Amino acid sequence: MVWPPISGEGTEQSVTTTTLHTLQSNSSSSTPAYALSFLPTPPSSSRSATVIGWLPAITEGTSGDIEAGLNDFLENPNFRSLVQETIQQGLREGVDEVWTNGALQLQHGWMHIHDSRNVPPLGRIGDPDDIIGSVLVEDSKILPDTYQAMPAYRLCTSDGPIQLTEGLARKLRTVLEDVASRETP
Repeated sequence: MVWPPISGEGTEQSVTTTTLHTLQSNSSSSTPAYALSFLPTPPSSSRSATVIGWLPAITEGTSGDIEAGLNDFLENPNFRSLVQETIQQGLREGVDEVWTNGALQLQHGWMHIHDSRNVPPLGRIGDPDDIIGSVLVEDSKILPDTYQAMPAYRLCTSDGPIQLTEGLARKLRTVLEDVASRETP
């Protein structure tokens, strides 16, 4: 199953789609789960850092099995850490013109790195669930070492999974492919 694109402007399927892979759950439970990933091939294990998180195929309700919903989604802390490190590295390397241009416009102050799934109106601060992190801008330059992750950020909301701007999405895809190539089953 393929989810919506990472960025509304992207056209390369390898950069812009998420995929659900059926795996055994990350927990000790034997309940089958879907592992959400940006990579088209299944991860080497359910503990892979390339897995965004897991959604159980079913949940046990008081009146029998029911379909799982967003509240059942379990984020992968290893993926979260990898995303934050990748964004900071991407800001350092200047891989995304959206954020470089944002720094030019801001000139001085803290710039929020927003998830593209729910972009706030111009001049407004977005929902904390959609602010990935913040970085200090001085003299229209991003200071990547000041990047701070937003603890309230959610990798998956009712608006879908994480969606990055094109440059950061491409950087994340490269990092995920590298991690996947080094992981062993």
